[in-house]
This record gives sequence, C-alpha cells and structure tokens, in this order.
Amino acid sequence: MQGLPPLIDRELLFGDPEISAAQLSPDGKYIAFLKPYKETRNIWVKQIAEPFSSARLMTTETARPVAGFLWTRDGKYIAYVKDNGGDENFNVYAVDPGARAAAGGAAAPGGDAPPSRDLTNLKGVRVMLFSAPKTDPDVVYIGLNDRDQAWHDLYKLRISTGERTLIRKNTDRIAAWIFDLKGNLRLAQRVQDSGDQEILRVDADGFTPIYTCNVFETCDPVQFHRDGQRVYIQTNKGDLDLTTLALLDPATGELETVESDPLKRVDLGSAWFSEATDELVATVYSDDRERRYFKDQAFEADFRWLEQKLPGREISVVTSTSDERQWLISAHGDVEPGETYLFNRDSRTLAFQYKVREKLPRESLAPMQAVRYKSSDGLEIPAYLTLPKGVEAKALPALIVVHGGPWARDEWGYNALAQFFANRGYAVLMPNFRGSTGYGKKFLNAGNGEWGAKMQDDLTWGVKYLAAEGIADPRRIGILGGSYGGYATLAGVAFTPDLYHAAVDIVGPSNLLTLLEAIPPYWEAARKIMYARMADPDTPAGKKWLEERSPLDSAGKIQTPLMVVQGANDPRVNRREAEQIVIALRDRGFPVEYLLAPDEGHGFARPVNNLAMFMAVEKFLAAHLDGRYQEGGSPEVTGRLKEITVDPKTVVISKKVDAATVGVPKVTADLRPGIYKYDAKLTIGGQQMALKLSTTIQDGGGDWTVVENIDTPMGAMLDTTILEKGSLTLKKRAVEGGERPISADLDGTTFADGAGSNFVIGCLPLAEGFTTTYRNFDLQRQKVKLMQLEVAGSESVTVPAGTFDAFKVELSSADGGPDKSTVWIAKDSRTPVKISTVMAEMGGAVLTAELLP
Repeated sequence: MQGLPPLIDRELLFGDPEISAAQLSPDGKYIAFLKPYKETRNIWVKQIAEPFSSARLMTTETARPVAGFLWTRDGKYIAYVKDNGGDENFNVYAVDPGARAAAGGAAAPGGDAPPSRDLTNLKGVRVMLFSAPKTDPDVVYIGLNDRDQAWHDLYKLRISTGERTLIRKNTDRIAAWIFDLKGNLRLAQRVQDSGDQEILRVDADGFTPIYTCNVFETCDPVQFHRDGQRVYIQTNKGDLDLTTLALLDPATGELETVESDPLKRVDLGSAWFSEATDELVATVYSDDRERRYFKDQAFEADFRWLEQKLPGREISVVTSTSDERQWLISAHGDVEPGETYLFNRDSRTLAFQYKVREKLPRESLAPMQAVRYKSSDGLEIPAYLTLPKGVEAKALPALIVVHGGPWARDEWGYNALAQFFANRGYAVLMPNFRGSTGYGKKFLNAGNGEWGAKMQDDLTWGVKYLAAEGIADPRRIGILGGSYGGYATLAGVAFTPDLYHAAVDIVGPSNLLTLLEAIPPYWEAARKIMYARMADPDTPAGKKWLEERSPLDSAGKIQTPLMVVQGANDPRVNRREAEQIVIALRDRGFPVEYLLAPDEGHGFARPVNNLAMFMAVEKFLAAHLDGRYQEGGSPEVTGRLKEITVDPKTVVISKKVDAATVGVPKVTADLRPGIYKYDAKLTIGGQQMALKLSTTIQDGGGDWTVVENIDTPMGAMLDTTILEKGSLTLKKRAVEGGERPISADLDGTTFADGAGSNFVIGCLPLAEGFTTTYRNFDLQRQKVKLMQLEVAGSESVTVPAGTFDAFKVELSSADGGPDKSTVWIAKDSRTPVKISTVMAEMGGAVLTAELLP
C-alpha cells in the first residue's frame, strides 16, 4: 500500500469554513450564509446572481461565532441567537438584510454592518423559540424564564418592533407549547413528577390531558395536519418498540398509525412536510445509512433526479423558497463535507454555489463503514469504523470516540474527529452503545441504570472487537469523548484501568452526584427523566449508585495518561467536575494535563480554542499511542494553548463541608431601622445595565422586617425577609413572583440569606482574619448551600455617600458552588457601603452597588 496520505492541517478540519450554513430567502432573491469576519463566523447576504465575494456583512460578532440563523417567513429580517461566553443564556436578535451599514453605503467585506436589534434584551435568561406562524410572519412565539428560571412563560414577540405580549404564565410546569398551522395555541407538553410525559390540550380555562407516555417512552408532537384538527406525533407507547409516526385527534384522543420503519430496524428519524402545502412528503430513517420513503411523486422524482446527477452523495434539502420551486441542496458523504447547489425544480437545473471547507484535500479523507459487534451480554452494538487511508488495517493504534448525550447517536457521514484521527494513523471506532437513541425503545432502555456498567461494557467490547479483528494493537488503544463521552472516558480509565493507554476527557462529569446537583434550572423538565434513567440522589440507594458509578470515587485506580478539557462557563457540566478529578490525580502524584478555556461553555465554539485543544490532544495521544501529529501551529493558536493550559498544582476547590455540622454565627450587634439606597449596575458581556437598589429595615417588635427592592428596565423585584431579633436568623422569606412551590427540609437555620443579608454580616464581630461558615438556601435548586465568609483586610472606599474606612469581606461557596461576592462594611456604622457580586447563574455577570447619600 502507498502509505498514509500527507498530514491534513488541523486548521482545515477545525478552523472556520470559508462559507457555510447557507439559507435561501423565502422569495428566492437572496442567500444568507456564515463566513468569518475578523476571524469569527458572522452572517453575510448576497443576491442570487452575485458572487459570494460581493456579499454584504450583516453582523459583527467578535467574541463568539454566530451559532445559527434563519430568515423570517416574509424575508424581511434575519433572526439569530447568541449567548455570552457559552453560558447558554440565549437572546434573540434581528437584522434587516436590506439595511445599510452604520457608516452609510453598502457593507463591503471587512466593513461595518447594519445594526442588529436585541429583541429580548434580558440578562441571565434562556430564550426558547416555540413557533413562527405563516399567518403572521412578523410574529414569533417564544418562552422566557425571567420570572422563574425553571419554567418558560409564553410570549408573542413582534419582530419589527420588539414588542412582547404575555400569552400564558407558566405555573403548570409546561415544558413546550405547540401551535397549529394557523398560529393558534393548541397543545402543551408537561413532565409529571414521576417523569411521565403528557400531551395536553390547551383550553380557555386550563389543560386537558389527551395522551400520556411513561418516563421510558416517547410521545412528542411533530406538526399539525393540514386539516387543522389532528396532529402528527411520534410515539413508541405501550407495545411499540420502534418510534412510529401517528396522527392524534386532540378532541377525541383517537390515534391512527401513519408509518413505522418498513424494515423494522430503527426509529422514525424525521418527517418532511411541504412548506407550500403542509402535506407530508417523506419520512426519513437513520439506519447504517439514511433511508427515505416518499409520499409525494413530484418530490420523489426531483430527488431521484438529483441522486443521478450527484452519484455517491447523500442529498439534503437545506432550505427552499416559499413556493418550493427552488431548493438549496447539500450533497455530502463520509469523504465530502458538503457541496451546495441551487436547484430549480421547474427547469431542472443545478447551479453550483460552494464547497464546505473548500481547501480540505478530499483525496486524503478516509471512508467510514458501519460495523456491528456483540457486547458482554450478547447485545449487538452498531458502530462506525474509520480506518486510516493508504495502510493495511492491521495492528494499528486505535481510538474509541464516545458520543455525548448519552441519549443521542452517531451517524454515517463526514465527521471531523474521525477524519482527523484517521489521518494521524488511528483506527477510529464510534460505538452507538446501549442507551443511544434511534434503535428502538428496548435498546434505549437497556442503558437505564447502566452508566459505568453495561454501557461501559459496550465500549470495552468494542476494544475487544478491534483487537480480535487484528485491526488494533491492544497496547495502543485510547479513548476520547465529550460530555457523556467525557464521563465514559473517565469511567474507562477508572473502572478498566488496564484497557486504555491514553485518554482525553472533554467537559465530562467525574462525580455524578455533583453533576445532578448542578443541573441548570431550565432543565427542570428533564430532571426526573435523568433521575429515572440514572438514579435518584435523594434516596439512599440512588446516592450509593451515583457514588459507585462516579469515576472520582475510583480515581485511585487510574493509571492511564489523562488529559482533561473544560469550559469555564459550562452550565451543564461545571468546571468543578474537571477540577475534582485533576486534583484527585495530582494529590496522589499521578500526572494529568488540564486545559481550561475561560470563554467557553459545554463544548468549544471558538475555532481558536478548538485548534489549541486539538494541537494539545494530538501531541498527547501521539506520545502515548505512537500516532502521527502536526508540529506547531499559527502564533495565535500556539499563544492560545499557553493561555488555556493550567498547571494542576494551581487548581483549588473549596473542600466539601457537611451542612448538618454548620451552626449559626454569633452576632455582636443588632440591625438599625432605616432606608438605604444604592446606585447599582449589572455588567455582562461588555454591556452595562443601570439599576436602583434600596433596602428598608423596619422594627416589627420581636422581629426585623427587611425589604429589598431592585428597579430594573424589566420591572421591580422585591425580596422580603423576617429576621429574629438578637440572633438575626431567618424566620421567613418571600420573593415577588415566586409562584414556584418550594419544598425543602432545611435541617437547620439559615443566616445572612435574602434581603438584608449584607447588613446582617455587618453585625458579626468583624476583624481582620475573621472567618465563619453559615447556611443559605438556593431558591432555584431548592437546596441548602454553604457560604464561607472571610475578612480579607481593611480598605478606604469612596462611594457617592462618601469615603469610608471599611472591612473588605469576601464571600464564597463553602461547598464548591460558584457563589462569589465582596462586601465593604463601614467600620463605624457597620453599614455595607459597596457590594460586588458575581452572578454565576447569569454567565458571570457582575452586580456592583454603591451607597448613596
């Protein structure tokens, strides 16, 4: 054989593509697409007949790439979402593609762009899109969790003005809202406390359950039928194993089966509806390769014609005009990232537009093949194998690459990771282990309770398969994955310490208990499902299970070289998960490498961070598995790698403290009645929002009543506490808008919690070096949390109220949480004169308040 092809520059695999994600405008006059601007992916627009080089810049994001966008139904605007630093608190933006740049004139490449409007303009809020009705193209229906972080209220948002109208206040734990084709709210989805899922009919005075499936089943609305009465759903309720397309009548509850996989192999993948007629035109199934079954002869004829013109490629219709006479299609495959064409259905003509990653040498890419092997209990595991091109598939170094989720799956096609590692000489196996989706309910549910056990066996037996086939050298096998794949990587080296010889964990949890404790509030609907498929941490048996399956608890067994990669702002798997395992290995003298990107969340979005990570990863794997690697990189990437590389010796996490052992600090003073006003501002993502904050302390006889009021552009927020005189312990707390029921066993007394907390701190015997620990209650997660207080020193502080000699008091989590504040307490009056608080739930936003005269 001729030997491995030349090394493919990692920039070509993981850098920004020259052009990507093109979408055709509804009238067919324009194409919008993503292209780098100042080394960050942004939105550009061109007329159909223009070359891509003549496109106009629409956005000027430089901190993080635009993740995705869409045309509004009338084509007047392009809408997109963005968060801050990977915190997943998304806001919705709109830009007028016909507008001129801010500096005047058309935006030339490298020039300015028209102004984008932030349509939601909320901090620490995750916006969800529910519907964009055809009947009113200026309207979208969105969900906002500004009132209650766990549940989204339903709003109508007018794109042209940004006007928001509350449609439904979500006090019923609704996870999703479903509209019919005319834009009428018809259905909702709810997850019960048991984890069972309900499809509800929305009535004028409430909800009526019409279809329910248990926690281990699927029942999801897809789209209303064009008759306006029935709704297409996908379901595997009851005796069904494979997810099936069906029609449900909300009025009667009657269910009619439409189709399940004709080959009886896999779940329904998706249903394709005509944008022009709303008719079902095809069903799609993801087997070893994708299969389609057409319901419309004209669609099928055009599709088959495209397959003949573009042989050996998978064809996807990316977008179309409103009348569907023009399609923007992608032709792609395992060795083709994608060729984009404009297809005129009337004239049956194809106009080439661009290649994704045009400079990538296709001749050096390696084919991907579907394989199957048996696991420890005989269960057949579907997987994809990519072998290095140009060498015999014998005694190769190999990588098990584990997908995230875990309730997801890998599919056949171009995969940058598979190509990267195959080019470096590795055999790459990507198993769809039990618990993966797409292969039926039995296969999915076979993963219940099997984290770190049979799910891990499915990977272990993948290693055995590669060795038995002679493909892999058993002494040169590594494992790599992100999210759940990162967990599986850690579990692999902790529970099967002799199996792997190098491992890379990317944003993977090391401790399943702390993983579940840190579930973001907006995942509340999924919490019970995770408990059911994993274990309930609130039960003794569940807690024991989670401890046993946590790689952290077996870190002493790890003897495999390990690299850990983490995003500092990850709201799902927070940095504690990475740093716990790094510290555990470091403290026993075992070498571990650690990368931490300060501007990333759950997975890396910025190409420079990805390139830096893979620069480190390929050299790390080569050192232990004897694969190839590319020396060096651009100055920017090399510099970035230095910035995100962390010396494990410097990693520190607050030690876990048992809340039951924490008492109440003794105060040496009492509160004083009065009204205290502060000038405040919230800083996030380089933007500032002005606030007004006031604290009123009233003498209620035997108790103190403290009311904290914050005036924001979105309205006022009130927090009221009742404090016991003498001890200043919390007796009662009420937060305006707190309709969410709270049920928690505090198992003790809380202190310096809620309104007036900083004034309570001022009543402690503060002195330089003073420290104490006390209990708070986390309203969002409904759990006790511990706070650590330390007087860091004395400072002279100048605020609008004057200059004060003050104690600098540092507050932080005593149990590893993200809370962090600094309060300056005037020594004479014990009044908080300045406050600086990091809002971890708002992506690291900083709230600063200064005392007014």
